[in-house]
Amino acid sequence: MDFQLSDDQRALRSGMRDLLGAVFDRDRLRAAVDRGGALDRTLWRELGAAGFFALRLPEEAGGVGLGLPEAVLLFEEAGRALLPGPLVATHLAAGPVKGAAEGEAVVTAVDGRLPVAHLAEADAVLVGAEALTGEALRDFVAAARPVRSMDPLTPLHRAPTDAERAPAATERTPAHAGRFRIEAALLTAAEQLGSAARTTEAAVQHAGDREQFGSPIGSFQAVKHLCADMLARTEPARAAVYAAALTGDPVEIAAAKLLADEAAVRNARDCLQIHGGMGFTWEADVHLHLKRAWLRAASWLTGGEAEELLAAALGAARPLPGSSAAYGPEAPEAGGGG
Repeated sequence: MDFQLSDDQRALRSGMRDLLGAVFDRDRLRAAVDRGGALDRTLWRELGAAGFFALRLPEEAGGVGLGLPEAVLLFEEAGRALLPGPLVATHLAAGPVKGAAEGEAVVTAVDGRLPVAHLAEADAVLVGAEALTGEALRDFVAAARPVRSMDPLTPLHRAPTDAERAPAATERTPAHAGRFRIEAALLTAAEQLGSAARTTEAAVQHAGDREQFGSPIGSFQAVKHLCADMLARTEPARAAVYAAALTGDPVEIAAAKLLADEAAVRNARDCLQIHGGMGFTWEADVHLHLKRAWLRAASWLTGGEAEELLAAALGAARPLPGSSAAYGPEAPEAGGGG
């Protein structure tokens, strides 16, 4: 099987990187931080116009007609840019929720008992297999309470205690919600991969520019090892995420999420270490990658859940790839979904 990107896929990734460089550069990133993570609706609509949310919808439904491998490439670029907002939930809601595909609607999602991201700005919230809108959404938001978020770009709300119960559950609900959760885990892993790659590049660039004792700090063996370790975490995660996007297998997605979470968190920490004292300052962007990586690692499929899935796959009790049992237990309380 050939895992190399096609010319069309490379062009898609390059085009998204160029778009985000134009509409969400560092100045706009810092402006978003100053706004407390409030969404820019104009940016959201620009993403919709570019096909970010409608990428996997059939062409006859107004979408682009591509698949998970292409979606992973776009979410990798979003992770590189630290693009804020419930990107995963809105992408997965394209089609079922009116306006999501075009970027006219912001959709967030409930992930177990985790705080809900960007709830106050959402036009719909996914609870299980159902989407709350209108009066039901207003009641849901009124019953939620804001909580402090470690990521200044991701405002969080604690959902009502009965939020895990879908308002109109059907026999298809468990399987549908399970598939939603595993695809959300894969797209979140792709964001983590993009963040891991970006912090690796930032660390290498700083190691080449910063001088101590008359030499770039990148010439010191300890710094070389840190940079090499960052790359050695990023590339296996990339292979795992790309392969899981091709197969869609829940066990492979669990492995990809596990590797991508480790790469994003540890690379951000090593990047901060290489930056030294300035890496701890508010003006540097390194801490933003680390805080977002921590939130994503707690979302959709945690490290513990992924390990349980992989352990089950090694034994006789391996869940079937298409069964709702393959999607793991409920996530513990931390971070935010969406």
